[in-house]
Amino acid sequence: MSTSASAPASLPVDKSQAGLNARQYHIGIAPGEVSSVALLPGDPFRVPFVAEFLTEVREVAHNREHRTMTGWYKGRHITATSTGMGCPSTAIAVEELARVGVTSFIRVGSSAGLQPGIAPGDLLVSEGSFRNDGTTDAYLPKGFPAVPDLELTLALARHSERIAAASGTHSFRGISVSDDAFYAETPEWIAELNRMGILNVEMEASALYIVARLRGLRAGMVCAASSNLVDGASLYDEKNSALKDGWMRSIEAALETAVELEL
Repeated sequence: MSTSASAPASLPVDKSQAGLNARQYHIGIAPGEVSSVALLPGDPFRVPFVAEFLTEVREVAHNREHRTMTGWYKGRHITATSTGMGCPSTAIAVEELARVGVTSFIRVGSSAGLQPGIAPGDLLVSEGSFRNDGTTDAYLPKGFPAVPDLELTLALARHSERIAAASGTHSFRGISVSDDAFYAETPEWIAELNRMGILNVEMEASALYIVARLRGLRAGMVCAASSNLVDGASLYDEKNSALKDGWMRSIEAALETAVELEL
């Protein structure tokens, strides 16, 4: 006679329902602790850059790569949460922020230019993302486009152009690409992206757009150019002070968009 006990019958976990109305496992935030709009830098150490624009700043949580601060800007309650690098952690951050009340997202990150004339510190507003990642394939077929919210993107473009012009820099808009493997981007791949007219390459936007679209949320992105992969302006060549200035301009453009649209 066997002495092993039979495993109890059970159903697989439904992750769409797990953890609702509770403190979120990865970002460490509970409902009511954040605002309806979130700025999303990748690096947790750039969240304080957003906080420099805010009043009544409060750090809500810092768990893993996800650091969150809140504050006020021109009468709007603002949240800033870092996503970490890449689409997997970005999808987690957006899913969990949505569960605690965020309805609009603006990525403010770094990105490399792929067309001539883009200089470090210039602003890059994404009109859509070429899905060269694996995360979004788990959500939707490859043919489904990764596109930001139109009204939000147009407002980002207006504010980015104004802010860049005032600083003597430039703002560009176009299709970006979200890659998974930073060090697998060969010269041949960079040349192909350039040939296709892709404006810039980064690692998070496609997940942001796909999750937002599926969940009925609004999303957009304005990045600061860290380098230009076809002009040879590399972030490795020297201390890139232009990049931090670009980050601050991108944050200002995002905040002004949040105020204009009452996000």
